[in-house]
Amino acid sequence: MKQMIKNLPDIINKVLLLIVCSVLFVAIPSAQAAMRSIPEAQLVNQDGKNVAFYRDLVQGKTAVVNFIFTSCTMICPTQTATLRQVQRDLGTRVGRDVVFISVSIDPNTDQPARLKAFAQQFEAGPGWQFLTGNKAVVDKLLRALNAGVGDISNHSGLVLVINEKKQAWQQLASMPEAKLIQSTVEQVAGPDPAMQAANGRYFPNLPLQTQDGKTVHFFDDVMKDKIVLINFMFTTCPGICSPMTANLARVQPLLDPRVQMVSITVDPDTDTPKVLKDFASKFKVRPGWLFLTGSTDNITAVAKKLGGSGDDKDAHSGILLAGNVQTGDWKKIYATAKPEDIALAVGRLLPAR
Repeated sequence: MKQMIKNLPDIINKVLLLIVCSVLFVAIPSAQAAMRSIPEAQLVNQDGKNVAFYRDLVQGKTAVVNFIFTSCTMICPTQTATLRQVQRDLGTRVGRDVVFISVSIDPNTDQPARLKAFAQQFEAGPGWQFLTGNKAVVDKLLRALNAGVGDISNHSGLVLVINEKKQAWQQLASMPEAKLIQSTVEQVAGPDPAMQAANGRYFPNLPLQTQDGKTVHFFDDVMKDKIVLINFMFTTCPGICSPMTANLARVQPLLDPRVQMVSITVDPDTDTPKVLKDFASKFKVRPGWLFLTGSTDNITAVAKKLGGSGDDKDAHSGILLAGNVQTGDWKKIYATAKPEDIALAVGRLLPAR
């Protein structure tokens, strides 16, 4: 007991250190800070190239900015590895409309060659700049970005997600997780222009009719920028169509309102808008669920593109297609799976609010 009392100051110090470390690594959710004026600063990247922070890197893009120093042994390597994961998950849009920027808070030590070696440890891909420069210039930039200037060992794990055009300035403090960073970037950046263009080329934009007789264009009005759950059916089907529709009627109230449900007939000659409306009413279909018909040529083109039907309507697919059209993430789900399982699978496609 005497020995324990004698060692009490050391014990207290260790406990306090653990508490401080715990606080440092608690992720604080995304916070929308007041939009600041993005400063200009003449800096040097890891390849020794002179770059202007605003004009060359941030202007017209969504910028993911963090603050590092290469001799750091705790926060910096961990956060850089996390950002590398986010970079992989965001794919080819990094370098196009999204840029990653790591600013050294120890510019006197972190010369370009040292930053390049640090970046290579984490296999940082294209579209990621590691920056250094004159210390007075760097310090001024850090203050403007609210990153602080001071003892390098006390720097935070702050990550900024900035889009000047959209007046977005998101502060993610204290070592945010990869999923939070990615969802914030996707929210701020919006739809990927390249993915939108590819989707527009792939999905037919043919006119079809809903169960209410309204004409819609398949890509622009039904698919674009949406999360969709699609199946193929026909109203006189003697097999899976009615049980499948009944199961989907149980799924619908479990889904997020952002999900667009779409049932496409593979027998457009029989399934007029009125016939589809009567069929849907049997299952008490709610708003947010489209039943589509149209000309034989248009329905065939759409169904074949989605792999839903061939020449024989009785051989149509009994598989649901669930997709996030913005991200290109698609799943196939058995139409007769439990409603809760279907809703869960579709829910995983949803972006964070």
